[in-house]
Amino acid sequence: MSNEWPKWVRDDGSVVSCTEKVKVMAENFDELKQIAQDALEDGLLMEVSEDQMRKTLHELVDQLINPYNKI
Repeated sequence: MSNEWPKWVRDDGSVVSCTEKVKVMAENFDELKQIAQDALEDGLLMEVSEDQMRKTLHELVDQLINPYNKI
């Protein structure tokens, strides 16, 4: 399940060009997309509102914590 993901950039706007880093990011996002798709489909099969499923998935992303946040 390959996707065309964006070019990854650092906070200063420079492009992350390390092949291995880009590969890991693509693999991670491919996996995330598949897991989110599976969760959406499961919810729909269990008659959960599609709008509620999408809203909840968005909220999940909004709740992610940056453990490397510079204080």
